Amino acid sequence: MFVVTVDQVQSRTHDDLVARAVREVTAKHGETLVLPAERTAGDEFQVAVDDAAVVLDIVLGLTRAAWWSVGVGVGGVRHPLPASTREATGDAYYAARTAVDRAKKAPTRFALQTGADEGEAADLARDCEALIDLLLSLRERRTDGGWEIADLLAGGMSQKQAAEALGITASAASLRIKAAGIRLEERSVVALRRLLERLGTLAA
Repeated sequence: MFVVTVDQVQSRTHDDLVARAVREVTAKHGETLVLPAERTAGDEFQVAVDDAAVVLDIVLGLTRAAWWSVGVGVGGVRHPLPASTREATGDAYYAARTAVDRAKKAPTRFALQTGADEGEAADLARDCEALIDLLLSLRERRTDGGWEIADLLAGGMSQKQAAEALGITASAASLRIKAAGIRLEERSVVALRRLLERLGTLAA
């Protein structure tokens, strides 16, 4: 199981963004969540997921904005599951708490943790964290123009359609895609999904 614990950055000096983030995660991923996204403290919310692709998508979506520290815990949870994530417990939840505390101090504001500090699962978690950090660093350097075309492609447009929508030439679109590292991200996401799926199996 993957448990994502999310803490709002500088919540004492900025508006509360937790309720909106919970709604957005629920709207996009609601049917795939094991336990619903839910506020667990004043400036925190939490969600439980058993799908590697979904947890990676949640991480990438939240870290695109600079408002969140995101910790992912991987491991078992106590059954039977309650209706609320606030009532759930288990290794994945303890690991998520450790992860979000580490994320608050990390340059990318992301961390990934298993319940054990040693063993194959722990080693793979460290590898996944390092690779996700690289991807987050690439995305952090993306310009507004790069995000424009990235969002159009992610929405299902072809490169040609995206160029037309932006009013630029096909060659300009190609250059923008290359500069934004979009194709590199696409390949990285496929690989990370496989690694996270393996991690979920090992840490269960």
